[in-house]
Amino acid sequence: MASKISLTRYLVEHQRVHAVIPSDLRLLLEVVARACKSISHAVNKGELGGVLGATETENIQGEVQKKLDIIANEVLIEANEWGGHLAAMASEEMEGIYVVPHRYPKGEYLLMFDPLDGSSNVDVNVSIGTIFSVLRKPDNGAGVSEADFMQPGCKQVAAGYCVYGPQTTLVLTVGDGVAMFTLDREQGSFVLTEEDVKIPPDTKEFAINMSNMRHWDTPIKTYVDECLAGVEGPRGKDFNMRWIASMVADVHRILTRGGVFLYPWDKREPGKPGKLRLMYEANPMGWLVEQAGGAASTGRERILDVVPTQLHQRVSVILGSKNEVEHIVALHAGTPAP
Repeated sequence: MASKISLTRYLVEHQRVHAVIPSDLRLLLEVVARACKSISHAVNKGELGGVLGATETENIQGEVQKKLDIIANEVLIEANEWGGHLAAMASEEMEGIYVVPHRYPKGEYLLMFDPLDGSSNVDVNVSIGTIFSVLRKPDNGAGVSEADFMQPGCKQVAAGYCVYGPQTTLVLTVGDGVAMFTLDREQGSFVLTEEDVKIPPDTKEFAINMSNMRHWDTPIKTYVDECLAGVEGPRGKDFNMRWIASMVADVHRILTRGGVFLYPWDKREPGKPGKLRLMYEANPMGWLVEQAGGAASTGRERILDVVPTQLHQRVSVILGSKNEVEHIVALHAGTPAP
């Protein structure tokens, strides 16, 4: 690029020139980005900052919280509660919604986030990230409740993630494609490094936790068996498998070079449709992937069409290169739901 375009300039142009987003949403996204910079600094300090290791507490999901889980959650809340852009927030780490305190002005947006995705990787210095999603609060009078968050992913007005790896990269959509920004630490700002990101429709890579194979439903077993059969099998090509155990890192790879990511239902918890959270993980990632030309499905329906009924609702996730996702969906079509 001839000149560096900052995140602020990118958002201002989307507000003023392209009329894609209103000013309040622009300001909200800048605050989220600043919070991600703070989280990035904490992650980078690691043991030097005393932020590694687990706590003695569990989150609402029943998962032991890492120190950085709590730090990242607090950073996002404190950064966003006072700006006047939000009515409420919801986090994977909190049982209920966080309503903006009365001492601050309230806005018209709802922010949801997974403050530190892939936190099991923190202590071993593998890429992790923050995922976020923004909805507009329904115009239903004063006050805000959990019911206001029960909107399908197709209603999102912005979504993105920040991956903390060799570089800190912010990936964002406001509904007109996907852009990537890299944190310039010397300047202290995110700089546009890729615009109009596109996922190749075909791929030879899949990402799944193979250790769970014995628990999968038939369509997923069939798909992985086809991949493992290689060039002699029904797909006629050799596949590579990738698995980082951080959704942010796995999806970032797919946005960068293609592939498909699967975290399906399995029979260990048959009453749950999946493991990943619909509102904090599947919806924002699904929209990013679709905006980049890919597809996102539960195997039986488009993820962005799922109407949530619970704040921490879980869902099966299959997303990435469009033709590959459509093939997996076709495998599900002939089998009953578990």
